[in-house]
Amino acid sequence: MPAYCDVALPVPLDRTFTYAVNGTVPRVGARVLVPFSGQRLMGVVVRVHGDAPPGEIEIKPVQQVLDEAPLLPDELMQLATWIAQYYVAPLGEVLRGMMPLSAEVRRQFVYRIAEAGRRVLYEGAQKGSSRRSRLSPEDQNLEYAVLNYLEGDSAAKASALRSATRANKSLLDAMVRKKWLVREALAEERDARRTERVAVLVPDTRIPKLNDNQTAILAELAAAGGRMRVTALSQSAALRELSVPASTLSTLVKRNLVAIEDAPEEFHLGGLPANGKKSAHEHTLNEAQMEALSSIAAAMSQGGFKPILLYGVTGSGKTSVYFAAMKRALDAGKSALLLVPEIGLTPAMAGQMFAAFGTEVALLHSGLTPDERAEQWHRIRRGEARIVVGTRSAVFAPLVNLGLIIADEEHDSSYKQEETPRYHGRDVAVMRAKLNSAVVVLGSATPSLESWSNSLRGRYQRVEMLTRVMSRPLPTVELVDMRTEFKETGKEDIFSRQLVGETQSTLGRNEQVIILLNRRGYSFTVLCRSCGEKIECENCAIAMTYHKPVIGTDLHAHPGDRLECHYCGFRRSVPKTCAKCQSEHLFYLGAGSQQGEERLQELFPNARIGRMDRDTVRGRGDMERLLTRLHSGEINLLVGTQMIAKGHDIHGVTLVGVVGADSALGLPDFRAAERVFQLLTQVSGRSGRGDLPGRVLVQTYHPEHYAIQFAATHDYAGFVAKELEYRRWMHYPPSAVLANIIIQSETLQEAAAWANTLGRWFASARLDKVRVLGPAAAPIARLKRIYRFHFVLKAERRDALGRTLRAVLAYAEAQAIPRRNLIVDVDAVQLM
Repeated sequence: MPAYCDVALPVPLDRTFTYAVNGTVPRVGARVLVPFSGQRLMGVVVRVHGDAPPGEIEIKPVQQVLDEAPLLPDELMQLATWIAQYYVAPLGEVLRGMMPLSAEVRRQFVYRIAEAGRRVLYEGAQKGSSRRSRLSPEDQNLEYAVLNYLEGDSAAKASALRSATRANKSLLDAMVRKKWLVREALAEERDARRTERVAVLVPDTRIPKLNDNQTAILAELAAAGGRMRVTALSQSAALRELSVPASTLSTLVKRNLVAIEDAPEEFHLGGLPANGKKSAHEHTLNEAQMEALSSIAAAMSQGGFKPILLYGVTGSGKTSVYFAAMKRALDAGKSALLLVPEIGLTPAMAGQMFAAFGTEVALLHSGLTPDERAEQWHRIRRGEARIVVGTRSAVFAPLVNLGLIIADEEHDSSYKQEETPRYHGRDVAVMRAKLNSAVVVLGSATPSLESWSNSLRGRYQRVEMLTRVMSRPLPTVELVDMRTEFKETGKEDIFSRQLVGETQSTLGRNEQVIILLNRRGYSFTVLCRSCGEKIECENCAIAMTYHKPVIGTDLHAHPGDRLECHYCGFRRSVPKTCAKCQSEHLFYLGAGSQQGEERLQELFPNARIGRMDRDTVRGRGDMERLLTRLHSGEINLLVGTQMIAKGHDIHGVTLVGVVGADSALGLPDFRAAERVFQLLTQVSGRSGRGDLPGRVLVQTYHPEHYAIQFAATHDYAGFVAKELEYRRWMHYPPSAVLANIIIQSETLQEAAAWANTLGRWFASARLDKVRVLGPAAAPIARLKRIYRFHFVLKAERRDALGRTLRAVLAYAEAQAIPRRNLIVDVDAVQLM
């Protein structure tokens, strides 16, 4: 019997840890609970063996085996290993991200008294409290109460300790820092099954004399077939009309007329009302769609790995092709996975999925509760759901017999994870398809340059759909030069005269309008007009955004107005005077979607206006409700950020206005032009998707920029040719491979010293065709109170880049630079 197992733990260390088998031998891919650095952590077994570790190292035993059978099949274990190597990420953190099962393990903290705490307790009993303590007498008494409570050898849960002594978390944290207490994190198994209470009529029971409320409940249950959810029963119209109290049901239970049972809670898949529109699977495919489907179906029938880039203009019917391809996969006994870049796209997609495939559909995204994610994950693993739709992390869904993966809007930057492991969902989808000998389809109207380049090199098969369905024309795009607008009007306004006039005419024809204003909040800067100082977040080196509505058109900042940081969430009020020069002349600068909505209400008082951004779409269901109102025509004028540009199919929209999108061209990012072109093309594609032709007005201060010019003429091929040329000149992806290394610390001196240490190593190392830029302060030099420096590495070959990254991490470890203070972002999408 194997005596040892290697376990990957969710810690920022590039290694696995060996534990002794304790009774049950765990399987590779199963979860175990093990002791680690005073904690009890859940890890995944990656190897079972009989090789004793060298030397006199004490091997701790596995404390609990959570799974009899492997939770992760071999192909997902291979995928995890590839991600860890490709993205230079700890394997344990990769595996943690692959299993959304945190609900099945309960983590809690316990406290023990340390030896230093015992000495303090003893000295206090002998000499009394220390007069030199900075704490108040009340807090000192609380500390002694905590030490007295923990005087025995047993540990206490944090909740019990706080309840017994009235000590708060900050006081306990301070005692840990003083080494009076030891805090340990424990993990234990938890039942994550979701249940709900159901009221059931007890059969064959003699009905005694009842009052009106009791009779009403029994009648409601009988009408529902004798069984009804307690929440639905209490909310029924008949009971609400009678104001039946909750205690009435309890009385019926005591009289043995009604029983209460626990039943699995229903899962709401979501979806938008059809409003007369056909679902994607109900459309008859046109010639271009049939050719695209034939290419995908031929690849599936041939078997083996096949990547396909599906380039289709906006409105060309790519979604109908996806559904038809998934139907082919199901008919062949395979399962299929559809990835979308944002949660906001899942309501419409999930509803159509359910209409096409019924209960075989599962949903995976971060908007679900932990219990719901665990439930959906197990449904997929058991083979109950053969169709999965979800966001980036759904690429790890444990589908059985996977035959088809589709990444919709494959160009979208939301597919890139901005936390460790920093994988790209699109590229992981391609590798997973390869490991499963499956077909992967990357769909977009504006493919990423990486995918387009792969199709030019023959790595991907390219399939094109260059016309809209029903021969509908692409919208006409007109540029509005805001420099000329300012010269002619003499004032700076959010909306040009032409956009205001076109919007008025469109609303007058009972058509819908979408206006893109890609900034959240009301104003994105508060500026001192005397010295030019901006009010920045105290945690981040970034200007704070104003969110509170302003009465009238007064843009002067008033004391007490609320500001918010969009990076860390810090909030504060506007000060009375500038912190730098003490001037009272503080002024709001720049317009966000909130100000845009207010201005539109002034211009079009009779319009039914809605706003779509991170402030109006916060909770679960917000996006679904907003889109339902838009599809039904309840909203006829929508303003919002880039959320409105992605994948929405609203047939009543005939005019799209674009405001301020070209400001992104000034960002220190080599992808800026590509992002602006993609955004303009995608939002333009929301117009003219119904029977009426569409029109787009783009307000810009850079009408001559090639990205804007090509977007205005719907010339993707022209843009790509020019942008690829620039990338070749500057040695940026896809002409090279790139990684961003971020060095971070809570102190500026430490971060700068570490960056300097690594900079000297890069300067002295003989790198194999790897060019290093830096060290330099990151564009956002401080984020959430963390100071940041970075290096940008560019290489001709990926293997050379990988060797360099591993070498610098090894050197950093030798120099005692903690791994958690180094972020390695391979194929970085954001360099901020």
